[in-house]
Amino acid sequence: MRALVQRVSRARVTVDRGRTAVGDIGPGLCVLVGVTHDDTPARAVKLADRIWNLRIMDDDNGVMNCSVADTTRAVLLVSQFTLYGDTSRGRRPSWLAAAPPEVAEPLVEAVGDELRRLGAEVASGRFRAEMAVELVNDGPVTILLEV
Repeated sequence: MRALVQRVSRARVTVDRGRTAVGDIGPGLCVLVGVTHDDTPARAVKLADRIWNLRIMDDDNGVMNCSVADTTRAVLLVSQFTLYGDTSRGRRPSWLAAAPPEVAEPLVEAVGDELRRLGAEVASGRFRAEMAVELVNDGPVTILLEV
């Protein structure tokens, strides 16, 4: 599993060409999650733990010493199969490494469930929908996690 984690001052995801907001947070983390063929529920739990405890939030001195668990507890979780795009050949990415939706959806949901179990306030996108993700990257801080 891969997660692109962005520290944000706000983020939201809409569907229906921007008409319907399905997830919205203030300060916290916007997390794009990609799933590949051999990912497991155990990896989903491990990824959630890494996201929850990743120390990229500022402390009172403006130093990245805190995690979202220590601060806002807000996470916007969005499924993103393109994180497994292979651009090593040609001009068009190959999506073969991305898990099919019926495999990916329960694993992305497992990440969200584990984050909630840990204490996060999780907002999310809508699986298999055309989504628009709006965010203000705070810092900017963007980290790629892989488990």
